[in-house]
Parts: sequence; structure tokens; C-alpha cells
Amino acid sequence: MKIISYNVNGIRAAMKKGFIQWLQASNPDVICIQETKAMQEQVEITEIENAGYPYHYWYSAQKKGYSGVAIFSKIEPKHVEYGTGIDYMDFEGRNIRLDFDQLSVMSLYLPSGTNMDRLDHKLTYMADFQQYVNALKKDIPNLVICGDYNICHKAIDIHDPVRNAKVSGFLPVEREWLGNFIDSGFIDSFRHFNKEPHNYTWWSYRANSRANNKGWRIDYNMVAQPLQENLKRAVILSEAEHSDHCPHMVEFQF
Repeated sequence: MKIISYNVNGIRAAMKKGFIQWLQASNPDVICIQETKAMQEQVEITEIENAGYPYHYWYSAQKKGYSGVAIFSKIEPKHVEYGTGIDYMDFEGRNIRLDFDQLSVMSLYLPSGTNMDRLDHKLTYMADFQQYVNALKKDIPNLVICGDYNICHKAIDIHDPVRNAKVSGFLPVEREWLGNFIDSGFIDSFRHFNKEPHNYTWWSYRANSRANNKGWRIDYNMVAQPLQENLKRAVILSEAEHSDHCPHMVEFQF
């Protein structure tokens, strides 16, 4: 089972840049999308269906053109869970989950902390999300949480850890939370297979950052510990350029 996660920074914009053709070539069983920035009715969904994804589920923010998550699947899920039941999270369309026989897949878009108000919001979200996941794993132990966490975990995950030490996304409090989240029973699937530096999933549009590979690894496929023996491989697909992020893949053998 091949799962890809991708913050597309606007699904309609990505589709104009060849996203559908790339999706067909990549051919995942499931793809988790973040930052759709669209309602389902605003998207040419027939293109997604014709690409081989008859099962597509959308959870958009109430604010138009903002946030939003989706999951496209070749496989019909047993259940679809929209949101978390926590009002302020769900208002922004940040979580959707599909349950399959062997595992459950969540598409997550964790807030950024671009200013102090949003940082406080992000930290509250992180704490509440941890509690939500702790409870969820009791019923759904085979959980894969794919998405944009908006946090670099360690210095190896960011091109300039010294200058970014006081920037949201690499703050000690954020990094500590992500470390504790992993320690609560998850595997950072990419790092499980790859310990090398200079592997990133997001680049600023400024200063030719992507061409110079001055990036941040803020997107993760977090895999619950019970699935460790089923992990086959995990890679970052940095050649895809439909967004300021790139997709990242995890593959399971059952």
C-alpha cells in the first residue's frame, strides 16, 4: 500500500501545473492533500476520478480560499471521519481520516505560527491534538498521520538551524512537542529509512531557496508503532514542483 502526502498550496493552482498527470504517474493507493484552499464544488473532480481516484473526500475550511484537507483513494474506505470534534480545529478544515482494513490514514494540516496570536493558537492546537490522538489510538492502533506539521524536528531537518532558532517552525517548544508526539508511539517514517541531511519538503519562494536547496522538512508521514514491521520504504519526492512543498511517500507491505 503506497501513501503519498502533499501540501499543494491550492489544489486548483496545482492542477494547472500538471498535478493530475503527476498523480497518475506516481500512482499511490492513497494521497493525502493539505491546503486545498477550495470547496469540493470549486474543483474539477472528474479529472481526479479519471486519474483513478473514485473515492475522494474533502474537508474544507469555513473561510473560503483557506486551509482545507482532502484524501483521494483508489480503495473504498470502511469509514470516513471529518474533523476531530474540536470546534476551533474543525472550523479551519485541518483533519480528515479514512479507515481501511489494515490501517487508518489521516490528512493533517497543523497551523503555522506566523505571529504571536497564531503561535498561541498553534500551541493550543498541538496540545489538544495530542490528547485527541492519544484517545484515538486506543480504538485505532494502526494509525498513519500524514501531513504538514509546520515544525522541523531536529537541526538536520532545516538548512540553517542557527539563524532560524527563534523562528516559528523551529522554536524549542514546537520541536519538543514534536519529539514528544513521536515518543507517544509514532515512527517518523522518512527518518526510519534515511538519516542523511539536506532532505527537505518546503522551500521559501524567496531568494531562489529551492534551487539552492535551502529548505525545511516540515511534512511527515507519522506511522503508529504497531505498523513498524509493515514499513517497506519512505522517500521525499522533491522532483514534483506544483507547490512550495513537495510530496513525500510511505509504503507498506501487508
